[in-house]
Amino acid sequence: MAWIELDGVVNARDLGGLPADGGRVARNVLLRSDNLQDLSPADVARLVDDIGLTTVIDLRSTVEVESEGPSPLDRVAGVEHVHLSVLPEVGKRTDVVAEALLLKRERDASRYPDDVMCGHYLGYLEDRPESVASAVRAIADARGAALVHCAAGKDRTGVVIALALSAVGVPPEEVIADYAATDEKIEAILRRLMSSQTYEEDLKKGTIDRHRPRAETMKSFLEQVQERYGGVRQWLADHGFGPDDLRRLQAKLVVEG
Repeated sequence: MAWIELDGVVNARDLGGLPADGGRVARNVLLRSDNLQDLSPADVARLVDDIGLTTVIDLRSTVEVESEGPSPLDRVAGVEHVHLSVLPEVGKRTDVVAEALLLKRERDASRYPDDVMCGHYLGYLEDRPESVASAVRAIADARGAALVHCAAGKDRTGVVIALALSAVGVPPEEVIADYAATDEKIEAILRRLMSSQTYEEDLKKGTIDRHRPRAETMKSFLEQVQERYGGVRQWLADHGFGPDDLRRLQAKLVVEG
């Protein structure tokens, strides 16, 4: 796993090196992480100057963005910021433990009773398909490296990254392994979020185990996308991500070798 060691982020990694159709995912083109609020000047230099970051795709809700305020990358010329919430914008709820909210849990459970979190992920596709498809398109259109993040870099980020990787032919077992890798950092992620008033109250409601990413959840999610929608590429196509978009994504992410 190509972790990116940074001072102010604990769940950053490069998706480069994964097998894909026609080769492998290129290095320094697709990154994922948790919240970027605490980046140090050295972190910014590493991301922008060394890796070549040009596009930040922020999947947090409007409430989260406003509550947390600007990140150090917001002040960097040449870095584009794309904000695409993948949850309905309702009230002042955050998404760190949205699955703990009773009404949300009921909807998620009805989508996929065997795994509430899988139902939660399917909800992103049903509730905000335009945001999800636009996030994958933003990866394809990035001039340099694209970084996808939310709060923990686990759920919302995990789904968008899974769709992007699957669309270019990364095998399901590799997608699942990448998703599950966040478990290595989950304690540090939760410590970070607990230090923020935005997430502190939500995180007090559950134990660490309820926040752990389970490989079985991503496996079920990918299977359900195949069963319900005909697969990731078909779902994307049905929501405006056409053949030209797919070709740009493949050209962006995949290199020979």
